[in-house]
Amino acid sequence: MPRTPTSHTSTSRAPVSGGGSRTPARPGYGQLLRTPGAWAFLLPGFAARQPFAMLTIGIVLLVQHTTGSYGTAGAVSAVTGVSMALFAPQSGKLSDRFGQSAVLLPGVIVHSASGVLLALLALAHAPLWALLAVAVPTGASVPQVGPMVRARWAATLPTGSPLLQTAAAFESVTDEFTFVIGPVLATALATGVHPAAGLLSEAVLTLAGGLLFAAQRRTAPASSRTVPGGRERGASALRVPGVRVLAVAFLGIGTVFGGMQVSMTAFTEEIGRPGTNGLLYGVFAAGNMLAGIACGAVAWKSGPKRRLVVGYTALTLATSMLWAAHAVPLLGGLGLLVGLTIAPALITGYTLVESLVPAGVRTEAFTWLTGAVALGQAAAATAAGRLADGLGASAGFTVPLVGTGLALVTLLALRGRLVPRPGDVVAARGGGTGHSSGIGHREPVAVD
Repeated sequence: MPRTPTSHTSTSRAPVSGGGSRTPARPGYGQLLRTPGAWAFLLPGFAARQPFAMLTIGIVLLVQHTTGSYGTAGAVSAVTGVSMALFAPQSGKLSDRFGQSAVLLPGVIVHSASGVLLALLALAHAPLWALLAVAVPTGASVPQVGPMVRARWAATLPTGSPLLQTAAAFESVTDEFTFVIGPVLATALATGVHPAAGLLSEAVLTLAGGLLFAAQRRTAPASSRTVPGGRERGASALRVPGVRVLAVAFLGIGTVFGGMQVSMTAFTEEIGRPGTNGLLYGVFAAGNMLAGIACGAVAWKSGPKRRLVVGYTALTLATSMLWAAHAVPLLGGLGLLVGLTIAPALITGYTLVESLVPAGVRTEAFTWLTGAVALGQAAAATAAGRLADGLGASAGFTVPLVGTGLALVTLLALRGRLVPRPGDVVAARGGGTGHSSGIGHREPVAVD
């Protein structure tokens, strides 16, 4: 089981046997799922995050149908993604300060209403400016359920526990399982029922799942207002250098998601088989999910910083071959390969966050990474849409390569900042000496 060595060595060892020897524990998914209270937020969390996987593809399919342009469809989905990227960290900051339910309840209502309005405007052939205007609140109000669930794991498990890596892998698998189901479901609804069915279903499911998750208050992390020594108002997780480096890396990962969604849609249209779009993206997401399962089951000997660099290099190399795919089986195989290389980078990045920031800004830190993915996805959807309109789907597949390549250069140059420093913890907390839930302050962690 991969873990980061810390001063809390007792959490990573089995009890001392009668002979005085210690046997390293190898925690797995079974042990993680037996964590008291875990199922109370896991099942509602899965239901609440499922619609998010339907949002981008639902917008692309509907707007492309009503306008006939992938560029326009990519622009509308891009505005949604940019809006989410800008507002998600603020949502995380408010969740840390006031509690998850206080932010989630109004958010799911606004998001559902905005999604329905966007669908109605697209069907009415409203001008582009109207679609873009409604795309802003649609993206800004996307419920940050994934970061909220991750924050609940971090608050539930002991600081330094090797199960934190398992939890990060489990959440990646859960995310990707939704991306196996979501795009296929949205595509089937949009092509088999009605062009707006995918987006409308996303709005309805978000409302139902979000309300269900918000009702699980017992497992939610304590808000910083109720914790002695909680962070000062205005402090931000982005002040930690390592979080900024990870945000750039996740920005590159977002270009893979956005570039492949739009380019795969354009590719299947070019060859006259639009129904295979959801299947292709599902294969890509399945690769991510399988790799996530493996990452949580392996006992890693190398540190997370090294694993992130190696995994990101593999991801960049995998994306370099996408543009050459000219047949469905080949694109499916390459998509599977890309998916297999995404999960290790995502899981390792989320694991590093736990050691880089204190509990008082943890939800915000997770949302910065989620927002970075959304921003990269938005930029890639726009670029890939324009390239697909002008040069064909193959040109759109170059976007993931450029995005991950630039992020890899940044990661290699600044990887030294992925080591937590005591000063970073103080800055993120806004000063003060109080402990946040007993897990807000920790000793420096060696990551390699």
